[in-house]
Amino acid sequence: MKYLQFNRSSISPTQLFILSFMLLILLGTILLQLPISLNKDLSIVDALFTSTSAVCVTGLVVVNTNTHFTLFGQTVIMILIQAGGLGILTFSSYFSYFFKGGSSYEHQLATKDYMNAEKVGEVFIMLKRILLITLIVEAFGALMIYLSLNAQLIPRWEERIFFAVFHAISSFCNAGFSTLPNGLMQETYVNNYNLQLIIILLFVFGGLGFPIVINVLKYLKHVVNRLMMRLTKRKQDNYKPRVLSINSKVNLITTFALIVIATIILFFKEYHNTLASHEGIGKFITALFTATTPRTAGYNSINFHELHFSSTILIILLMWIGASPNSTGGGIKTSTFSLAIFNFISLAKGKDHIEVFKREISERTIRRAFAAMTLSLLVIGLGVFLITTFDPKMSLLDIAFECFSAYSTVGLTLGITENLSTGSKLVIIIIMFIGRVTMLSILVSLFKKIKFTNYRYPTEEMTII
Repeated sequence: MKYLQFNRSSISPTQLFILSFMLLILLGTILLQLPISLNKDLSIVDALFTSTSAVCVTGLVVVNTNTHFTLFGQTVIMILIQAGGLGILTFSSYFSYFFKGGSSYEHQLATKDYMNAEKVGEVFIMLKRILLITLIVEAFGALMIYLSLNAQLIPRWEERIFFAVFHAISSFCNAGFSTLPNGLMQETYVNNYNLQLIIILLFVFGGLGFPIVINVLKYLKHVVNRLMMRLTKRKQDNYKPRVLSINSKVNLITTFALIVIATIILFFKEYHNTLASHEGIGKFITALFTATTPRTAGYNSINFHELHFSSTILIILLMWIGASPNSTGGGIKTSTFSLAIFNFISLAKGKDHIEVFKREISERTIRRAFAAMTLSLLVIGLGVFLITTFDPKMSLLDIAFECFSAYSTVGLTLGITENLSTGSKLVIIIIMFIGRVTMLSILVSLFKKIKFTNYRYPTEEMTII
């Protein structure tokens, strides 16, 4: 047995996180190749593509989920989405604690680093809350989806339950997979605005990030307590603690601003184009759906290939920004985008630091944000270069859209995914994987951490402008 032991200190939390995703993708590929999973033959590359897309909660597909996979195969995809959405490390950490009755301090630190918890002791409390919130939200979402369905379209109640559960998990995890042949563009579902609103709420909620959701719940609890004190005329405490963190404020404001601005722009630009077939409130809901789904959800209720060119560019920008940190979504994250804007303003004002809500943002955070933006563009740029090499006849806009969608784990496409060559499919697979685990995490896992040094070299200025 001693030969089976391995040194836990030899693998870092980041390496464990990346390795977990790789192993899950491999397992998913094997399961999706089983005869019980398939109605039609599936190549190893297409199986790998589908498994990667599910685990990385992307939603890009090379085969039709509805017709190509059996109920067992669709269930495998659903489980892969759930596991990938929450993160393998979250599951492994919680169940290690649950079954063993505890966990090592080293393991807690690994989880703390992943979950961004403030105290080591809060790590497993956070994990329990995450699983509880996930189950409650997905169960509620599944119930609401079930009630919104037309029983005549899906006569059997057990099929309606599976449809509701599959789409609730796919929506909350921002995956974008659907068991409908044409997704939400299906003729009998495209005007089901109640279903669209439920799905919007699910993927926006999932894209906020668990730390933000828990922080908001804590804030609401504080507000309710103060309100109850006023109603019962008890003595009030005038002290106002900073319950809502800077991280929550910035991400919530950015998310709300992006949704509102994008919805207004798309509503007026596409009013007589892709929204022409809808009427009244249906136009607004479809515009809202189109504005929010690029934030890594991946569902489409319109044909994105028919959008105006300027609208397509806006969608690419929204895909690149993505969701909030520590969420089921991808992209460079709303906090990174906000910090870039704050940095512009600070430089314009002549400041040498960034101030937000009477707090100064740390230099380490700014450097990570800059690295995330730069690395994302490098990966996407390299992906575009390689796919134009493998498929030179394809449109540059279509390829760029595909690469941004893959990196930000969105799942939207202009219709080229199924027609990609084997080389291009492998490129998209790698981009999806990098987009999910982030290029920065991969670099951290490859380079050995330098120990703290107590010296600094003289500072020099470089010419930028």
